[in-house]
This record gives sequence, C-alpha cells and structure tokens, in this order.
Amino acid sequence: MRTVFSEKQTRLNWRKIWVALAQAQSKFGLVSAQELKDIASHAQDIDIQKSLEFEKQTKHDVVAEIKVYASQCKTGGGKIHLGATSMDIVDNAEALAMKQGLQVLRERTALLLKKLKPKIEDNQNTVCMAYTHLQPAEPTTLGYRFASYAQDFLEDLGALEWVYDSIQGKGFKGAVGNSASYVQLLGSKEKAVQMEETAMKHLGLKAYEITTQTYPRKQDYFVLSKLSSLAQSSHKMAFDLRLMQNKETNEPFGEKQVGSSAMPFKRNPMKTERICSLARLVPAYAQMAWENASLSALERTLDDSANRRVFMPEAFLALDECLIQSAKVIEGLQINRTYINKTVVQYGPFAATEKVMAELAKRGFDRQEAHELLRVHSLKAWAEVQEGKANPLFQLVSSDPRIAKLIPKKELEKQFDVSSHVGLAPEKSVKIAGEIDEATKEYKTSGASEQGF
Repeated sequence: MRTVFSEKQTRLNWRKIWVALAQAQSKFGLVSAQELKDIASHAQDIDIQKSLEFEKQTKHDVVAEIKVYASQCKTGGGKIHLGATSMDIVDNAEALAMKQGLQVLRERTALLLKKLKPKIEDNQNTVCMAYTHLQPAEPTTLGYRFASYAQDFLEDLGALEWVYDSIQGKGFKGAVGNSASYVQLLGSKEKAVQMEETAMKHLGLKAYEITTQTYPRKQDYFVLSKLSSLAQSSHKMAFDLRLMQNKETNEPFGEKQVGSSAMPFKRNPMKTERICSLARLVPAYAQMAWENASLSALERTLDDSANRRVFMPEAFLALDECLIQSAKVIEGLQINRTYINKTVVQYGPFAATEKVMAELAKRGFDRQEAHELLRVHSLKAWAEVQEGKANPLFQLVSSDPRIAKLIPKKELEKQFDVSSHVGLAPEKSVKIAGEIDEATKEYKTSGASEQGF
C-alpha cells in the first residue's frame, strides 16, 4: 500500500496519463510517431529531486513534473500536456491509485476471511457464554461469534468490489470540465469525444460524463464510506477480542515480547489495541470527504486539495495495517477452552431459567409468577457466584416444592443442560464458512499476512 501512494508511484501515474493522452492525440495527427515514442520511452525516468527543485520556483507540483518530463523528451517534450489542465492528469491518476489501493484491501479482506474460516469451523460446537450489557447472558458458540465477524467482512468485501468497479476518472475535459480546450485543439466536438474515449481506454478507466475542473468529489465520499465500514468491522472484532483476552482468548504473544517496562508479567493486547486506534481514523476521514464534496464551490475551489493529500493515502494505509494485524491475530489466536468451560459451568445455569419458565407456563403455572419465582432464586445464586462459590441455582430450583410438583428433577436436569441451548449457532456458523469459500475463491492471498509490522 505504501508503494501505491508513494511519491514515485504518483509521478509514474501522472506520466502514464500523459502517455495515454499523447497516444490518443497521435491518432488525430497532433503528436507524431517519433514524438509519441520519445514521450513513452521516458515515462519511467522519475527524478523527484529535480522536480522538487522546479516546484520551489513554480509552486505547482504538476507544472514542475511537466518541466522535468519535457526536459527528458528532446523530441516529444513540447507535446506533453497538450490541451490539458492539471486535474486532467491528477484526478485520473488518483482514480488509478484508488483502484490499486482498493484491490490491495480486497485481497487483505479475503485473506482475513480465509483465516476466520477454520476458527469458525473448529469452534462451531464450542459452547461459551454470550454477553449482553457486558454481563453473562445465555450460551452461544465461539464459532458463531467468529461467524458474526465474518458476516460483516463478507458484506465489506462485496462493498469493496462494488466501489472498485464503480471508480471513474475525470477523463480529459479541461479547465472547467466542458472539454472546450480539446474541441479547440481538434477542431471538432466529435473528435474531442473520441480522443477522450481512446485515452481512457489506454488507462483502463471509465470517465465521468460531467465534471467540473475535478471529478465529482462525491466519489471520494463513496470510497471513504466503504472504507469506513470496513474499519468498523475491524474495530468491532478487535474490541471484542480485547474483552475476551481477559481469559477466554489471547492474541499472539512473542517469546521475547515485552508487555510493560514496569510490570514484567504484562501481556497487553497491543495488536488489537492498535487495530482499534487506527480504525477510528477512517470514519473521521469519511466525514472530511463529505465536507469536500459539499464545500468545493461551483467549478472548484482548493478547499479539498490539501486535506485530500493527507487523508486519501492515510485512510488506505491505516486500514491496510488494520487488516494485516487482524489476519495475524486471528491466525495465531489462542483459545483457552478450560476457562471457557469453567465460565459456562459458572454462569450457564442462569440461562436455564428461560426454559424452566416456559415449561412451567406450559404446565399451567402463571407466567408472571414463574418469572418472579425464578428471579428470586437467580439472585440468590448470583450472590453465591459473586463470592467465588459454585452456582447453586439447580439446587435452589429443584428443591422448590412449587416447581418440583410440576417438573420432576430428572426433567429439570435436562433443562439445566445448557450445552444444547445454543439454537442454530452451529448450523449458521457452517453456512457462513461456506459463504467465505464462495466469496474469496478468486483471490490469491498466500503470503500476504507476512507483511506489516
């Protein structure tokens, strides 16, 4: 991702646009074969230092790059940027960069999903406690929890694919977007349209039908919105894993890794904390993209220019690191089954109260009275658990004569077997695992998790 948004790649993209423009113009006699060959032959000869020296004088980065490029092209230099305005170059180049960046994120997301799949399958029947309001609620399966994260990332992958396919460049439309300079240059409106179509075909980009000096900044907002959604999914999963790291799971921790300079025993969840910290940047950038789309007045102002140079690459870079670390965490996640089982034994009996209440109601007991009866027993049991004692709820319920006369103890034992009280969690988990295979089959992701830091 650093390569995609590097200074060198940015200038290479600019030159790619200039070559495509010259290729299209050569078909209309504006650029000779020798001039085109000269321009194309120097497209890779980036000299950032020289360009920056020119920029000190011109205060204009595109003009500075034109000067360097033209000085290298002794034959065709005079035909570079013919009829164009800076944003004909920059906006098309940024559309290319966004597509390149989105492709990286698609591959990262596919890799993460492939790492999640075995966690879902291996834990589809691993009963654990679900938590609502950060308090123990009812049993679920760990695989189902992982499947919920995968479902989010599957939606995000679909959104990335949609926005990737929808990316459009400005095309070649001149200073205010109406192609007047190209009509003047070519002497024909039809030729101006044909020239643009030819150049964009060389670039492999679609072009907006209508632009101002720039492509509609709404496109940036569309892209950042999808990135923001992906960042949200990353944050949600990482935040949950941080909570689970209390005892249920542990993120990978190196043999010589240090958690604290003061406390030698510390095993801080620094990877998931990093993911959460970086993920929060992206929606802030999406808000900036919204403002740019709204505040770029009439045919354009520079209200968007400086901040886009910051947030466009940083949004992609931040999310790239989120996905790299997420894949590493999931791949190396340690699952503490002993503690998970202990928690189910400790808090699982409370989940049986819903089943017992329903059974009492079916056998003629007033539902509201059953609720109150079980509430009182549950609070007594909860107090015992809070003191570190074994959960006495089954004994309290089974010894209550009002309950015992309707539900025999053997039946109550079945009601209190909460390992089966996970509904469709295993089946739904397997279904999501299958969807991962289908959604990621086109992606080659081997080795991608080795990147990052």
